[in-house]
Amino acid sequence: MIYLDYQATTPLAPEVAAAMRPWLETHFGNPHSPHRLGREAAAAVEVAREHILEALRSSRAKSRGAGTDSPHTPLDYAQGEPVPGKLFFTSGATEAANWALKGAAAHLPADKRRILTLATEHACVLDTVEWLGSQGFDIDILPVQPDGIVDLNQVADRIDDRTGLVAAMLVNNEIGVVQPIAEISALARSRGALLFCDAVQGYGRAAVPLEACDMVAISGHKVHGPKGIGALWVRDGIAIDPLLHGGGQEGGIRSGTLSPALCVGFGEAARLLSRRREEDHAHVERLWRRARSRLDGWTLNGSAEQRYHGNLNIRRDGLDVARLISEVRRVAFSAGSACASGSGRPSHVLAALGLDDRQARSSLRLGFGRYTTEEELDEALGLIEQAAERQRSFAA
Repeated sequence: MIYLDYQATTPLAPEVAAAMRPWLETHFGNPHSPHRLGREAAAAVEVAREHILEALRSSRAKSRGAGTDSPHTPLDYAQGEPVPGKLFFTSGATEAANWALKGAAAHLPADKRRILTLATEHACVLDTVEWLGSQGFDIDILPVQPDGIVDLNQVADRIDDRTGLVAAMLVNNEIGVVQPIAEISALARSRGALLFCDAVQGYGRAAVPLEACDMVAISGHKVHGPKGIGALWVRDGIAIDPLLHGGGQEGGIRSGTLSPALCVGFGEAARLLSRRREEDHAHVERLWRRARSRLDGWTLNGSAEQRYHGNLNIRRDGLDVARLISEVRRVAFSAGSACASGSGRPSHVLAALGLDDRQARSSLRLGFGRYTTEEELDEALGLIEQAAERQRSFAA
């Protein structure tokens, strides 16, 4: 099978599988135990944490002031001292987002209980914000423009002195557009608000404006690491309440026994990100150009310029994508977020762009990356186009 669903999950890197194996078989100690096996496991966890932090810090984006029209390019990296903060392991990005939003909201003063986010955020953010609304917080969900990018003038208008927390995704998981996080943060900080960034799809792929963020969520299985492991980065000085209560194994504020195997796997995936950044970027750019040149007659969903090129979300009028997915069995691709694929509802992200239900149901997402070959991409595109043409001929 040809795999083109990199936004849902990425293939496990062989180096990651090899690094994890000893911690699954012989090095099985609890990293929170005081004996030798436990201390060895704890040391491996800390090495992994440093690899993940290094990949996050080295992907810092150069800051631009609010109001600039220039988006961050995927390799627009900053230099300088590391931004001070701590990285806490979690079970994944969903836990990290819930923890960041609920934990930070618990510390908002009475006059700053307003939370602002974007209509195209991942469900783990939108649903958490909705829950906070049921707890007495004032919620404001901003629309985006037809290209999927938020209007900074509208952000400036909607952030006020009552706003305590802003949540914005760096790279959208469905359409790949890159939001101007640094500019959003500048507007938030001008009113004394915190900025949480879901950088799951951007980590290792786009420059992360870490100096503009107060909390950042990332995930292992989106970067050729294992599933079941993520992390929340918290800037020094930011207070968040625990989400899980118990032993307080992670920094005294996140409870639960860590899996050394998962931590080591995530750490090795991060080490590879740092080592292969230029190579991976160049490969994705080649695949993007190849795909775009082949797909005549398809419409791109989202900005053509301000986006990550490993995500190609396209539509063709009259196409039934659910049927197309079932017909093209040699290719693994999707109609959008894997998290919402079973709901049967059109994508909330595409709806936020102004697409109607019919247009949304005629849209598909192709995700490619490190282990996608040009030959595989060509074959997959040919199979998809043939199936799309069959649908058109039957409808004629």
